[in-house]
Amino acid sequence: MAASTDPPRAAAVLRSAVRSPLVRVVAVLLLVAGGAGGWWASSARAGSGLRAETAFATGVSGGVYDLYGVLLKDSMGSAMPGVKVRLDNSAGSMDNLERVLSGQDDFAIATADSVASFQNPQKSQLRAIARLYDDYMQLVVPADSPVHKVSDLRGLRVGVGLEKSGVNLVTRRLLEAAGLDPDKDVKPSRLGVQQAADALRDRKLDAFFWSGGLPTAALTDLSEHTPIRIVPMGDLSDPLHELEGGGLDAYRAATIPADAYPLVEPFRTAVPTVAVPNLLVTRANMDPALVEAVTRVVIDSRDRIGGRVHAAQLVDLRTAVYTDPLPLHEGAKRYYQSVKP
Repeated sequence: MAASTDPPRAAAVLRSAVRSPLVRVVAVLLLVAGGAGGWWASSARAGSGLRAETAFATGVSGGVYDLYGVLLKDSMGSAMPGVKVRLDNSAGSMDNLERVLSGQDDFAIATADSVASFQNPQKSQLRAIARLYDDYMQLVVPADSPVHKVSDLRGLRVGVGLEKSGVNLVTRRLLEAAGLDPDKDVKPSRLGVQQAADALRDRKLDAFFWSGGLPTAALTDLSEHTPIRIVPMGDLSDPLHELEGGGLDAYRAATIPADAYPLVEPFRTAVPTVAVPNLLVTRANMDPALVEAVTRVVIDSRDRIGGRVHAAQLVDLRTAVYTDPLPLHEGAKRYYQSVKP
């Protein structure tokens, strides 16, 4: 290897071997082998030479994590044909973090607030691959609902997300920020987004919270059969930051664009809310070559995936490296350094 990285030393070795044909041949072979090794490493970095089986935890059926996972798997199949990827549905962010640390899955998506709040003795083994896109908090009610702010939910039947989901985590915080006790002031139903949409359509729920990319297919589909409205929550951005001593820096004020859900009220009107970044995560002991290749696919497939998952259009080299509160995996660092201008 030294011969391939130190040309003067290599030349000296060859000169000293001029009187020994056998040594001369060996030295030349070492040079060739070193060059071939460099080519192999380059190929592995591109992902084409990798051979592995891996598992990816997505989220609930009908959610953006689920669709993103399906499309990313397709892109990985094209760029990394020797890598077999299994997709696993899950309850959401908190569940995903547990699955990665336990080895049940190798890669997963989780919100930054879930990572910050996650309690596990092995948490220090978590690593980030990229900051992906932001999840937007969405409170959905029937169009004729008397609910016009979160505090109006008092006493109502409310979908609060599945246990171990990022939706459930931020929903509890939003209710607290609005002055409500999540366990006493509403009648909570722990449902995934598709289940909650079905229950609202059947009038078995009065409202449900969802945290996801825009648009979320389950909400788009619901709006095609049931008149619904999204309740503004932008006024809760500051109260959220004040919870737990002001340590919730993952949240930011955001706006749901007017064209995100064309059939959802208020029509053609942007809705103020709160957003939180999503991170693609793995473990520290994952193969750096595999992680580097996955990172490359995430960035290179942005436009392709963005055609189906509009939020994915925001995946960008300039922001992907900002993965607070997790450090980048060594393999992800290699990729970003390789494309650094």
